[in-house]
Amino acid sequence: MHAFFHPQAARRRALFAAAVVAAFATSAVRAEEAPAAVPDNAVSFNAVAVSDYRYRGISQTRLRPALQGGGDYVNNPTGLYAGAWASTITWIKDAGGDGSVELDLYAGKRGQLSAEVSYDAGVLTYVYASNALPVSADTTEIYGQLGYGPAYMKYSHAVTNLFGFADSKQSGYLDVGANIDAGGGWTVNLHGGHQKVKRNDAASYTDWKLGVSRDFGAFSGALAVIGTNAQESAYTSAANGKFLGKTALQLTVSKVF
Repeated sequence: MHAFFHPQAARRRALFAAAVVAAFATSAVRAEEAPAAVPDNAVSFNAVAVSDYRYRGISQTRLRPALQGGGDYVNNPTGLYAGAWASTITWIKDAGGDGSVELDLYAGKRGQLSAEVSYDAGVLTYVYASNALPVSADTTEIYGQLGYGPAYMKYSHAVTNLFGFADSKQSGYLDVGANIDAGGGWTVNLHGGHQKVKRNDAASYTDWKLGVSRDFGAFSGALAVIGTNAQESAYTSAANGKFLGKTALQLTVSKVF
């Protein structure tokens, strides 16, 4: 069963924040110097090592480490963006299928509704090549997000079946949270979410995260406690019998270049 934090979603927020900082940074702190020019088109890449790939609170890797990476393009004048991201996984094989890689393809538009309110809307497709499950794991969602200061609210809506669940179109995930500056370069990361699996109440659940993150220059690091109230019967690994939604620590090391 799909081990539903998508690092990708948090990563997009982090990349967006980094892009904003880079776009408006000055070449020095002296007030008389002009701001750095904002490129019309920007491309960035990222590489990630994580102790346990958790997506919406559920482990995708039997509570084991994963390697991840991707690339993003943004057109700054319009706010249009597109990207791709991939991660190693194990849940497809645990569900009786084939394949050990998840590929996410996404595109959208972000910008400001006002000086205080930001928006982000787009479409995201999760691809599991040759997954060979009775119901294909490939999933497409449309999403919309509003931000106010450090806080955000996001809703993702499945326009296909959801990660191999039969007859699960129109499933939805509500994500609320905040990334709060704690000083000294540290950020407190708060998240709560609810996954509704249409016509499959046993697979629906709530997840949460409390963590801290920091940019150390050469790399960024994050440490979080993640948990869910998911039913063990729906989210237990067939390979090792471990509950994939258990409360646990997650360590992430990443680099954007």
